[in-house]
Formats: sequence, structure tokens, C-alpha cells
Amino acid sequence: MRVTILSRYSRMGASSRLRTMQYLPHLERAGVKVTLAPFFDDAYLRALYAGKRDKGGLLRFLWRRLGQCVAARRADVIWLEKEALPWFPWALERLVLPRGVPVISDHDDAVFHRYDQHRNPLVRRLLGRKIDRVMAQSALVTAGNPYLAERAAAAGAPRIEIVPTVVDLDHYRVPGPKPPGSRLVIGWIGTPSTWANYMQPMRPLLTSVARKQDATILAVGAGEAPGAEGCFDFRAWSEDSEVDLICQMDIGMMPLSDTPWERGKCGYKLLQYMACGLPVVASPVGVNRDIVTHGENGFLATTEAEWRAALDQLAADPALRRSMGAAGRRKVEQGYSLQIWGPRLAEMIRQTAGRHR
Repeated sequence: MRVTILSRYSRMGASSRLRTMQYLPHLERAGVKVTLAPFFDDAYLRALYAGKRDKGGLLRFLWRRLGQCVAARRADVIWLEKEALPWFPWALERLVLPRGVPVISDHDDAVFHRYDQHRNPLVRRLLGRKIDRVMAQSALVTAGNPYLAERAAAAGAPRIEIVPTVVDLDHYRVPGPKPPGSRLVIGWIGTPSTWANYMQPMRPLLTSVARKQDATILAVGAGEAPGAEGCFDFRAWSEDSEVDLICQMDIGMMPLSDTPWERGKCGYKLLQYMACGLPVVASPVGVNRDIVTHGENGFLATTEAEWRAALDQLAADPALRRSMGAAGRRKVEQGYSLQIWGPRLAEMIRQTAGRHR
């Protein structure tokens, strides 16, 4: 069986790496031959992380995607990440996607809100229902959480499966005990944009907690210059180093705003922390409420007082950190691992191909 993955990015892009590419070994073992076809190149993504946009490059990527779609006519299934042509209308996308080849569209973010809540009324008019049409025309929609699945159902998708963003337990490990007297590390991992949106506003609170608890705030992927800045320790992100850096943490954080966009997120960083045996503190937004069982594997916090209380309690109680961390690891093992979902997804792809022969 042949599958063409029309992804948004290469492995450099987290969504593409986690939602499709980490499954490749499972697909290969299931006898699936995969062709990868990213829309954007790595230079575009590097510029995006640096706060720049290559607006003129969109047409170049369009031409590349047209060629990818022509080649995809030979596939048995097209595995589509969100949409084939970002920022182009459905009428064009419908023309370029091969007819007669079933599409599995995967959604791990509320990308439809980039269109239907855009400040430009022309964008809302031309693209506001585009993702709904992609979902409705897909043989299968895989949604990263219930919020996205509800949108797919409202759009009229014929088949919907909730597939969480998962971690590879062969890669994530629980570190051994730290030496006595080690400094407490409160950690966060993400991108420059998520740091600016969610963590930067918390710097005064985190500074206060760190001083009180004699702790370090380890921020991975924030986009700040690497090195120490007061109680903050900024580190660059890389795929090779992220697990080692998470293993240096004692507590993992995931603050979010409560908006429609955030409700579409899949809570991946929480699963990363929990896979390494860390207790977590998170905003009770979207799927975070499903991943975090308050008081069991972490705490849910909304107000500044709740965040402070949760961090202080975990900082002061190593036994609580260990018990919550162990509960979090068990939760990942039971429902959020690649080892569980790899075979399931391979079977979904096989069934989709079989139904359209």
C-alpha cells in the first residue's frame, strides 16, 4: 500500500514531526510505503520562528505542492496535514487534490480559527469555512482532541477518530534521583511565539516563586539568547536535546489563555513532562483538563494565586512530586504513547484504503 503524506513542514515543524512522521516506522512494519511531501521548506520555518514571514515564497510553495499532488495520484491514500494549500481557497484545493484517492485529513490545531476569526473580512469570507470543507470531503478525519472532533462533526465529516498527539516511550525516560542538595528546576518547553504569549506575562510571578524556593526556571525554545538571566536559564531547542533538558526539570508548566485557538491545542508538552515522570501545573483549557487529573498527576491553575500555590506546594514536597510524576507516567503509558497508537493508526489507514478500492 502506498501513502503520500502532504505535510505542512519537514521534521523541523513540531506538528508534522509528531502527527505524521513519528509514525513512519510503524507504517513501514505494516507494509506501507510512504512518500513525504512537505509544503513549506525549513528556511520558511526558521524565518517564522525568528518572527519573519516570507510572503513572496507562498507562490513558490504553491507550485511545489501542485507537483506533489500530481505525483500523489499514484497513492492509495493521501494523508493530509490540515489542508493542502494554506491561505488558498477551497475551490483551488479541490482542483489540485487527486480525484479517486481517499484523503485522511489530520488536525491538531484550530487552524480554522485563523480563517474564520481573521480580522480581515475578505479572509473570513473566502476562507472562513475552508477547513470545514476539507473535513467534509475527507474519507477520515483524525482530530487531536474533542474540540477539533466537534468541529469536524459539525462540518459533516463522514468518519472521525480522536487521535491524541503522543510520545514515543522508547525515547522518553524517567531519570534517576537527583543528587542531594540539587537546586529545584521549574521547566517549560515550547516555541518563541508560545513563550511570548503565555510565559512572558508570568515572569514576575515565576521570579517571585524562584526566589522564595531557591529555584531555577528552565525555558527551552523560548527564543531568548541561551544562558542565565537572573533565575531564568534559557536553552535552545533541538530534537536531539529536548528529552535530556526535560529530564533536568522537577516540575513542568503549561499556561494557556482561554480562547478558541487554545482550546484546539493538544497538550503535547504536558505529555512530554509526564513521560519523564514530572508533576505538572497547567491552565484548565481544552484538552489540558483531560490530561491533568487535578491533585493526582498535577494541578490545574487559573489565577495567579492558584499558580503560586501549586508551584509552592510542589516545590516544598519532593514526595508529592514523585507520586504525581509516577501517576503522570502511567497515564501516558496507558493512553498517550506511540506504542499504543502506532498500530491503531496503521490500521485506520489500511481500512481507509480498503473502503475505497
